Amino acid sequence: MATLSFVAFSVCLLFFSLAQGLSNNPQCSEAKDQGSNLQVFHVYSPCSPFRSTKPMSWEESVLQMQAKDQARLQFLSGLVARKSVVPIASGRQIIQSPTYIVRAKIGTPPQTLLLAVDTSNDAAWVPCNGCVGCGSSVFNSAKSTTYKTLGCQTAQCKQVPNPTCLGSTCSFNTSYGSSTLAANLSQETFTLATDAVPGYTFGCLQKTTGSSVPPQGLLGLGRGPLSLLSQTQNLYQSTFSYCLPSFKSLNFSGSLRLGPVGQPKRIKFTPLLKNPRRSSLYYVNLNAIRVGRRIVDIPPAALAFNPTTGAGTIIDSGTVFTRLVEPAYVAVRNEFRRRVGIYPFQTLGGFDTCYSVPFVVPTITFMFSGMNVTLPEDNIVIHSTAGSITCLAMAAAPDNVNSVLNVIANMQQQNHRVLIDVPNSRLGVARERCT
Repeated sequence: MATLSFVAFSVCLLFFSLAQGLSNNPQCSEAKDQGSNLQVFHVYSPCSPFRSTKPMSWEESVLQMQAKDQARLQFLSGLVARKSVVPIASGRQIIQSPTYIVRAKIGTPPQTLLLAVDTSNDAAWVPCNGCVGCGSSVFNSAKSTTYKTLGCQTAQCKQVPNPTCLGSTCSFNTSYGSSTLAANLSQETFTLATDAVPGYTFGCLQKTTGSSVPPQGLLGLGRGPLSLLSQTQNLYQSTFSYCLPSFKSLNFSGSLRLGPVGQPKRIKFTPLLKNPRRSSLYYVNLNAIRVGRRIVDIPPAALAFNPTTGAGTIIDSGTVFTRLVEPAYVAVRNEFRRRVGIYPFQTLGGFDTCYSVPFVVPTITFMFSGMNVTLPEDNIVIHSTAGSITCLAMAAAPDNVNSVLNVIANMQQQNHRVLIDVPNSRLGVARERCT
């Protein structure tokens, strides 16, 4: 079968210069990054140098995505129960798969890098010259006139995990997925679209082990002290929105819109909830789920927000398929099957509701406090290239970890604008064609 565009979630990323991958495609021009609007690329889209060159069947791609997603959810489950900045679930190898990337120019004169976008992480970090275990293309701090390292007595040094002092430089070590990384805490001019942010604090990677660290670097869109929101509070007023590209679309990008200017006016909001144990995550109140016209019977405890255990619902850009705790998923899945009718269903990897005959896809509505989001067919099911298999693109949270999180993932967010408004403690969703 032909390779689907959403094979993009494979983690075999090869890092090389942006110019090498993008220069020949007018759709990918840096000129499209304007003002405070950045293009958002699917990590293996034709506009991305990280796209896979190895063809695989549709079944192989779905199984691979599902496996990576399970690891991502274990990572998120580890975050909610711990107080360190980037903890992981104890004793498990966890591979994260950032699926969307943006362009950033770093340094003076600027060097262009691609950064993975992650709403559940805070600090930015990039591979730097001399890094052991990083790829061959890195940010060369020696060629920038505005680069500097931060000392051990700075306030920022107290905000990173496991800070240590090497001479006068603040360094830190942390885990990311199944990998470890060591970085010097540094400051540099970051330019996003046409907005220059001088003195942006980030981790300049000096050593990595394992295969989980995104070779292109990472931009944290959480709300912790070293996140983009916190460091650009005066510029963007802790407000941003994004519209994610569909898996099906090859030659377009979504957008990351920074700041309150230009955000949609006609949009419904739900309150953001605060979890002091993991303040970076974007928790919301999911009160009920409707399949077709029926609100399914879900035990209240399966949706309830509990800061102590980390239970509740988050919006996350790094998970591919929505995961619901088992009682909630079973209720949704059973009503979905009932509405589809008498057709026999089959399983594919972690998906347990797949059909090999055409059927009418019932709508699914997430009912949040103050806001309902009804998903169209493209956000509910995935189809094989030949159209011979169609699966409900949701699954139960893994039962091999203490998973209490419902995660509204990026497939269900595609072709919607998700607006994060931290000062007013609210999250908005509106339909928008990212094409």
